[in-house]
Amino acid sequence: MDRPDLPLNGLRVFEAAYRQGSFTRAAIELRVTQAAVSHQVARLEDRLGVTLFVRASGGLVPTDEARALYPVLEHGFDAMARTLDRITGHRDIETLKIGVVTTFAVGWLLPRLPAFRRTHPTIDLRISTNNNRVEILREGLDMAIRYGAGSWSGLEAEVLLDAPLAPLCAPAIAEYLTDPEHLGREVLLRSYRNDEWPRWFAEAGSTCPPLTGPMFDSSLAMADIAMEGGGVALLPVGMFTRRIADGRLVQPFSTLLPAGSYYLTWPADRPLTPAMEDFRRWLKSVSASTPTRAAD
Repeated sequence: MDRPDLPLNGLRVFEAAYRQGSFTRAAIELRVTQAAVSHQVARLEDRLGVTLFVRASGGLVPTDEARALYPVLEHGFDAMARTLDRITGHRDIETLKIGVVTTFAVGWLLPRLPAFRRTHPTIDLRISTNNNRVEILREGLDMAIRYGAGSWSGLEAEVLLDAPLAPLCAPAIAEYLTDPEHLGREVLLRSYRNDEWPRWFAEAGSTCPPLTGPMFDSSLAMADIAMEGGGVALLPVGMFTRRIADGRLVQPFSTLLPAGSYYLTWPADRPLTPAMEDFRRWLKSVSASTPTRAAD
């Protein structure tokens, strides 16, 4: 297709709809009506002679043609935005948007960010937190730090820190915990990963009691409850070293359960920008100097 014939308005609308996964959210971003977005996408589909989205109850499902088109547009629009920033006076600033699972953000990343900003003053780093459920493209992010086993479809993943788990509790409770069997007398706070407590007890050579305590989707919430004496939480110890150091939380047993790790992830089909590469290198360097064990 010759450049004068490129349907630029339709391509811009398509890029927003693909990233947002919704005509309605794309319309909000572009400050137009939902009908205008739908019309532009329909015109683009007619122009290209292909279907770009299948409308489903859960949102837009991109076709193979849409998946092939989107990365090219995203890269092109990002390059144009960076060039325009330089032309309009922001010559040395590159914006970098990172999604971070909240436990890692609070327990590890945020205290170290002043050092990153001092050494990388030309990167405008913007952090948004999540509960480990994040979609990089649809949320307009460049990269995401998440917890897991390191396998996500369509993403590159580099391990940053291992996150072994151990019971943590308030000092008043820890006084009465001299054997793992004593945990059967306490409220055991649970994450949505149901196998963690049984696996920790097996690692400690003990039998897991019936699990009836409340279930959480946030390690920070479990830590807060445990700190107030509301139970014993199985947590990634390395993310709570400050609370352990100041005595608000205690690790009564040295047994650590090998679990998941924290990873830096980004779309596999997206070339790294200079800011993404700088942030990646900094993360790898700093995380390499972080102890992987928080207890002897």
